[in-house]
Formats: sequence, structure tokens, C-alpha cells
Amino acid sequence: DLVAIQEVKEQMKGLEEVMKILGKNWAFIATDVTEGKEGNGERIAFLYDTNKVSFKNIAGEIVLPSDNLIQGVQFARSPFCVAFQSGWFKFFLTTVHIIYGSTKEALAKREEEIKAIATFLSNRAQNEEASYIILGDFNIPKAGDKFMNALESGGFRIPSHIKKHPTNFGKEIKHYDQIAFNLHSEYDIDILDENSRVRSGAFDFTKSVYRDEDYEDYIPFMTKDVSVPNPDKPGKNMKVKVERTGEEAMTYFHDTYRIDQMSDHKPLWVELKVDFSDQYIEKLRQEVSK
Repeated sequence: DLVAIQEVKEQMKGLEEVMKILGKNWAFIATDVTEGKEGNGERIAFLYDTNKVSFKNIAGEIVLPSDNLIQGVQFARSPFCVAFQSGWFKFFLTTVHIIYGSTKEALAKREEEIKAIATFLSNRAQNEEASYIILGDFNIPKAGDKFMNALESGGFRIPSHIKKHPTNFGKEIKHYDQIAFNLHSEYDIDILDENSRVRSGAFDFTKSVYRDEDYEDYIPFMTKDVSVPNPDKPGKNMKVKVERTGEEAMTYFHDTYRIDQMSDHKPLWVELKVDFSDQYIEKLRQEVSK
């Protein structure tokens, strides 16, 4: 009903095509492009079903105060915070795409970015007595590492049933994406109860599209450039496109093609309780009985 998407490029034709497919009851709200090399010309967007979710007229990219900058600068990609309501539940949803890199400097900055956004939003949640959810690509390698600790020590909690879902493809287990909560709801929404029946998961889209049994259908689209003699220019070569075949085609399909077509991450999801009518009625009963 409510989806956060990272890496929406400056040209929004693809997103607009998706919106046509979803139908008239779906809407989206997106950021401007984050400029600069680290920003990579990307936007962040929320897509939502207007029959289930309403936009509460507050939206903005997070800008840190000057005394809380990350190594003297803002986020590599600006986090996006939007107010929504679904059923009884009012909340601020912030999506992030935390900086990536393997150098010592990049790793340090990644940890600082995570801690900065978590601390900043936790202070807001407390001051406003509002519920905040933060989600997105944190580039967290594994559950319980220093990057996940930076998120949780900043005031947010990640339920154990969410932590158990890796979101990368391949043999290595990575927990790049997370959904974390700092809740100040008047009613218990149950999400942080470790014994709750809340459902969550990481959706493996390759079970539905770009399946192994269908890969031959995509071979005509998985071409590569090959250099061959140019019949019109003796002694010169030219590039032509040829289809991949056999094991090469399957490997390319697994490791490159379907990821380029969809995503190199499995979408992480969670269901939230948003109907608090029973709790409200019980509260009224208690007030009447006093």
C-alpha cells in the first residue's frame, strides 16, 4: 500500500510508466535530484495507494543543522521525510539511501550518516510526540554490526522479525535494507512486540518474473558487442551485437540482466496494524468506569 523507492533517476519516464500500470488510485511524491558525485543524480520517491494511505501535507528533505554535519557536509543523498496516515495510524515515514563504499573513509562516513539520521529523527519524535519510521538502503552488511548498532543506538528499534530477512541476491547474506521504528502512538500498534504476529519479509521477485525456467525467452535481449572484420573496410573491425548462449547466457541472466531490469535488492516489507477501534472503545470504557 505504501512503497519507498531509492535510485529514481533524473529522467522520470520509467516511474511514470509504473504509475500508469498501477492505476488512477495510486499517487507518488518524489524529491528533487541530489546533485554531486555522491548524489549520483538520484531521487527518492514514495508510491502509495490513495484508497489505503493519505498524504498529510508535510514533506521535505532532511537538512542537518550546521553543528551536526557529517564530516562537515550534509548527507550524500538527502533523506526524504513525509507525513502519512493509514487508518488510525499517523506517522512520519523517512526513506534513506546511505552512502556506500569500501574505503576506510567511506565506511566511517556510512556509520556517521546512519547515526546522524537516527539521532536527528529520534529527537524530533520525542519533541513532537510523533511516530517515526525510517527505512531504505542503509548498506548494512550484517545484523548486529556497527552500522546496525548506529541505527539502533540513535533511538530506533528494528524488530527481530525484520532483522532475519537478508535483502541481497547471491550466496553472501547481506542486510542492506532495514525498517526501524520510533513510536509515540497513543495506541499499541504491536510492531515492536517480539511475540507479535506481525508479518514481514524480503520479496524475491525472481520467483515471479525473470524466472530460471523463462530465461531463454530473454536471450534475444541479452546481447553483447563483438568485434568482427568490417567487409566494407578491409583491415578494419566493427562491432556487432550477438546473443549470449549456454552457460554464459545463464550467468549473465542471473548476475546482471534481471538485476538491471528490476533491482539488485529484494524489497523488504512489513505489515502494520492501523485499526485501533478496539483499543479506543476499551479506553472509553475505562474512562466511564472511573
